[in-house]
Amino acid sequence: ATMLRAVHDDSVSDVLRETLDGHRVVGVMGGHDVRRGASTYRQAAVLGRALASAGLLVLTGGGPGAMEAANMGAYLSQASDGDVQARLATLAAAPGFRPSVSGWARAAAAVVERHPGGTPSLGIPTWFYGHEPPNYFATHIAKYFANAIREAILLELCHGGIVFLPGAAGTVQEIFQDACENYYGAREKVAPMVLVGRQHWEQEYPAWPMLRSLAAGRAMADYIHLVDTVDEAVEVLRER
Repeated sequence: ATMLRAVHDDSVSDVLRETLDGHRVVGVMGGHDVRRGASTYRQAAVLGRALASAGLLVLTGGGPGAMEAANMGAYLSQASDGDVQARLATLAAAPGFRPSVSGWARAAAAVVERHPGGTPSLGIPTWFYGHEPPNYFATHIAKYFANAIREAILLELCHGGIVFLPGAAGTVQEIFQDACENYYGAREKVAPMVLVGRQHWEQEYPAWPMLRSLAAGRAMADYIHLVDTVDEAVEVLRER
C-alpha cells in the first residue's frame, strides 16, 4: 500500500506539470472553515473571479471554505455580477459540509449545472484531511496521499505568486514554506507573496512582521506585500 501511494503521488505530479505548462498559475490559500454566506467567503470568490478574468489560472488546496470560494469565483469568471451574487445565495443555504456533506455538495452541483463549462481552475487536496471533501468548483483535481508532498507541489507550481487570505495553522505553514523557497531562491525564481488582512496578519496571527524581517536584504524583499483588500491583491499580481 505504501508503494502504491508513492507511485500514485508521483504520477499525479508528472501529469500536473504537463497540464500546467505554459500557464501563469496563481495560488489562493486560506481557511478551510470559512462558511458560505460569510463576507470572507464572498471576498475569496471575488478574488478568484478577478484572477481568472485577468487570464491567470487559479490554484487552491481544493478543499472547502476559502479554497472553494476562490475556485467558485474562478469558475464563474465569465458570468454576470448578478448571476454570481445569486449563486452565492444558493450556496449559503448549505453553509458547511457538516452536518451533511451531501447537502453541501448538492448546492454546489446545482450551481455548476446552471453554469456548465465554467472557467478551468485547479484544486490540490489530500487524503490527510480525510474529513474534508474536495470542492465541486475546481475543474481539475490532483489529490495526494502524502500531505507533505502535496504542500510542496502546491507552492512550487504557483510561479505567478500566491495570495494568502486570513487563515490559521495551515495557512501560516504555507506562508513560511513559501517564504523559505523565496529566501533561498535565485531572484528569477522568486514569486510574489500577497497577504490579505492587516489586522489578521499583524495582530491575530503576526506572520507579517517575521516575513518582513526574513525578507530584509534578500531578493524576496520586493516581492512580499501586505494589503487590506482582495482588489489590492489582484492589482499587485497584475503589475507583476
